Amino acid sequence: MEFATFADRAGTIDAEPADLEIVAHVRDLLAAADDEIEVVARFVQGRVFPAWDSTTLDIGPSACYEAIARAAGQNVSSDDVEDRLADVGEIGDVAASYEFGGQQGLGAFTDGDGGTGDDLTVREVADTLTELAAAEGSGSHDRKVDLLFGLFNRASSEEARYLARLVLSEMRIGVGEGTVRDAIAAAFEVPEDRVERALQVSNDYGRVARIARDEGVVGLDTMDLAVGRPVQAMLAQAGTVTDALEEWGTAAVEWKYDGARIQLHHDPAGMDDGDGSTVETRVFSRNMEDVTDALPEVVEFAAETLEAPAILDGEVVAVDDDGSPLPFQEVLKRFRRKHDVAKARENVSVRPVFFDCLHADGEDLLADPLTTRHDRLRSVLVDSGADGDAGDAVADEDIEGLSLLWTTDDPDEIESIDADALEAGHEGIMLKDPESTYSPGRRGKHWRKRKPDVETIDCVVTGAEWGEGRRATFLGTFELAVRAGDEFETVGKVATGITDEKLEELTDLLEPHIVAEAGQEVDLEPAVVFEVGYEEIQSSPTYSSGYALRFPRFLGVRYDKDPEGADSLERLQRLQA
Repeated sequence: MEFATFADRAGTIDAEPADLEIVAHVRDLLAAADDEIEVVARFVQGRVFPAWDSTTLDIGPSACYEAIARAAGQNVSSDDVEDRLADVGEIGDVAASYEFGGQQGLGAFTDGDGGTGDDLTVREVADTLTELAAAEGSGSHDRKVDLLFGLFNRASSEEARYLARLVLSEMRIGVGEGTVRDAIAAAFEVPEDRVERALQVSNDYGRVARIARDEGVVGLDTMDLAVGRPVQAMLAQAGTVTDALEEWGTAAVEWKYDGARIQLHHDPAGMDDGDGSTVETRVFSRNMEDVTDALPEVVEFAAETLEAPAILDGEVVAVDDDGSPLPFQEVLKRFRRKHDVAKARENVSVRPVFFDCLHADGEDLLADPLTTRHDRLRSVLVDSGADGDAGDAVADEDIEGLSLLWTTDDPDEIESIDADALEAGHEGIMLKDPESTYSPGRRGKHWRKRKPDVETIDCVVTGAEWGEGRRATFLGTFELAVRAGDEFETVGKVATGITDEKLEELTDLLEPHIVAEAGQEVDLEPAVVFEVGYEEIQSSPTYSSGYALRFPRFLGVRYDKDPEGADSLERLQRLQA
């Protein structure tokens, strides 16, 4: 396909406001793509490489402006291009405003539209951009500009418009992944769900388009995951315990780690590492960037633990010398480190924690229920020295790298798991449908980040309890109350969402207000107001207000409020209604 044809079709799509018509235009474009169908399916989304491939052009705007200026003529500088961009506002329009094709003695061959007569093809553009991406080391900047200049110098105005957008990842013609998926199904008369599954396992829109055209449903159905080729991560949306239990009946509960998402690919027989050599392990970020070199601990873990090909989904967490988790900012110091990794490792250690298994020993598991995948993950991670019944006897908490999973329909148990996660220094909990399949790239209702705060209320602290163990010198559980005339009526207790440092601060704040003690329990004069989040308000005989806050969580001290400014029982009743 000539690049001019692609540019013309892209212009038609760009001018079309209706989604259905855009799908129809992309359908027609794919149907006409011939041997370049894989490239066209990527280009129309503004991609040069497959979605799973972390290769980038690694060329900044200034280099693109320089190439445009050189192709535009001796009287044009990159500053001129940048100034015109400031006026016009879009790089494609800027590129289309110049006449190319007259540089380095090629002017005699230009056609009437400003091109050289040596028509660009989609394949030539793709090959040149691939060569550009591979340029590195001394002189690579000049090499990239030369290659890009060569393309612009042969381009018509419309070709230059979409070439510039493609190079700078600013295609923006209204074509997303869903559009291409629907267009593939329409162009080659295959069911959308079969296209969707093929895209999930391959993460390659060009390859799926070609197979749908050449092999139909049979070809799509034979596509599988490949160890070494990352897929998009399944994502979660915010949700409450109440909503999860009402919808699923039973929830799978995991700790939510304050780490960075990783996808581990391991094959003892070796796999392509992307540059032609062979490795056993590759590690990818949530955005499918190869971060293997930055995380040698994960590579070592895989070599020591995994005996068969596997694709595992998890997180990498920064830890201190005692193995306790460190804040996410510490993970970032390691995650994309390309140089002096050994030194960085001395300063910040990381460990992997895996919560899902997408592939194990030749078998794809995306369509299996979550609990089945977790059981398979457990078996994959069990110490290779344990076999048979001995391996089955290994407790989950003793399996290195395994994220613990609880399945329950008891909200109080979920609250206890959440409290334990916070106590251990983690972010809280994840709630998952035990029967859910793994849907790459989807942010759906089957995975939920626990959202405790659908509403907040300001409560007076009227009592507390001394903690235990290392927290024995801190007040750790706080009785909450609301105003009822001149009195205060209790609505619950809160102990969730409070770090050791915050407990020390709260103890210093509240201790002067202790009026009585009995064992671990203390009575406090109404003096301090807490802002508290909760999921719902329930009728309850347990507390003097007649109501209870369900899943309360400490959010902060309202230093700007005195007890008379706290919320009233009347407001509590309105919120409950």
